Amino acid sequence: MKENILVMENIRKVYSNGFIANENVNLAVNEGEIHALVGENGAGKSTLMKVLFGVEKLDEGRILLNGQEVHIDNPNVAIQLGIGMVYQHFMLVPSLTVTENLVIGMEPRKGGIFYDQSAAEKLVREAAQKYNFKLDPTAKIQDLPVGQKQKVEILKVLIRGAKIIILDEPTAVLTPQETRELFAELKGLKSQGYTVIFISHKLNEVTELCDRVTVMRAGKTIGVRNIADVTEGDISRMMVGRDIVLKIDKKRAVPGEEVLSVRHVTKYILNTKKILDDVSFRVRRGEILGVAGVEGNGQKEISEIITGLDRVFDGEVRATPELVDVREQTIRQLREKGVAHISEDRMTYGIVGDGSIEDNIIADRYYKPSMKKGLLLNQKKIDALADELIQEYKVKCDNRTQPIRMLSGGNMQKVVTAREFTAGASLIIANQPTRGIDIGASDFIRRRLVELRTQGAGVLLISADLNEVLEISDSLIVMHNGRIAAYFPDASAVGEDELGEYMLGVKTMSEEEKREVADYD
Repeated sequence: MKENILVMENIRKVYSNGFIANENVNLAVNEGEIHALVGENGAGKSTLMKVLFGVEKLDEGRILLNGQEVHIDNPNVAIQLGIGMVYQHFMLVPSLTVTENLVIGMEPRKGGIFYDQSAAEKLVREAAQKYNFKLDPTAKIQDLPVGQKQKVEILKVLIRGAKIIILDEPTAVLTPQETRELFAELKGLKSQGYTVIFISHKLNEVTELCDRVTVMRAGKTIGVRNIADVTEGDISRMMVGRDIVLKIDKKRAVPGEEVLSVRHVTKYILNTKKILDDVSFRVRRGEILGVAGVEGNGQKEISEIITGLDRVFDGEVRATPELVDVREQTIRQLREKGVAHISEDRMTYGIVGDGSIEDNIIADRYYKPSMKKGLLLNQKKIDALADELIQEYKVKCDNRTQPIRMLSGGNMQKVVTAREFTAGASLIIANQPTRGIDIGASDFIRRRLVELRTQGAGVLLISADLNEVLEISDSLIVMHNGRIAAYFPDASAVGEDELGEYMLGVKTMSEEEKREVADYD
């Protein structure tokens, strides 16, 4: 093993608005190791990796590769130097095949002119075999499960000559089984001399997979540790500067009246394919119903139907304590009747990017009498509310008037949750509420969801994070291919592996079993 194959020395990056994202950051990675990079959201991890991959230019410092200083001005230079990056959100063309996605920009040609499909498929087949990736070169991306799509992304950087692979939150959307398969493949790459930089908020995975960890906080390097010498608690303490209790204790749920009734909901795409197929469930006051499932199995669609964003479906959905038909209500009417919504797509449905933090906080209540002074807005009260929530939710920002688009993704999410959690809702639809959020903020959001449930709200929690679903849900359903594959009235009675089998479609409950445990048709 060659020590310090990659060294980033005293890296400083300042954005045009004056925000210092990296300040004297140091990172040293050995050849053939899996090196974790962790830190709270906004700690500077993403910026550091963007500098390494040539997406951002450093202001000070230097990068050394195999002992030689290099200047990485753009991603093409990074790729030529053997650095590849796999983003959390895949960059694949769904309608193309695995082969077509992998050889884009480097297509083999017959006679230097015509695309040679057989040569391209041979290249992909040999690469997949070399790295022990089980992939069908002729399969279309849109037909692959998430775990397979990720393999395509990793293979894409490998066949372009990457020896250093950056993985950004690679297990965020994987089942336990897919995660184990990924880890086996990464260990295989390590044994062949490849180097992996593993960015993750899941500390249990960091301690299971990685050799060393570099911890960042507030744009600076806090320290480097051998994984064998630290615990998850040690790492989280370095990340946030205080102890984090990783286990949430909650009282047993005492469900009350229904605040959401979903009955036999079916939805088609292009009038042919069912994205939702006869889905029924309910949420009551004082309970958290978790929805587990690999993304793309109908979770997004059901949340959009419940919140009034999508009105084209068969079946019936009634929400709020009055159980009003959601199709007969505007989105504002649903919100006024007690529905709060944390969308998985915060950029589209959660924020107004050019608006200030303050504007986004009051977006659901600016027109209410409580926010007014006569005919005008009560600016003093609005300022006080914004400052209070910024402080309570620990939003890292310059001030309340800063455009929200200038915040990190995690801090945007804190603003969204601050607004939704203080809306006085009786029903909260929380879709991926902690995605991309650091451990401290995730813990805060989960505890607030439990508090709101204990105070009498009903919560529908949709999450790809199985730890999250199992930790705070009272009961849960599993979705697969647009159907409810399983229902568990007691979330504590099921483990991750069993849940993963239902998520992958390996197991499914019969309709009789689901009706028996759910007592609801």
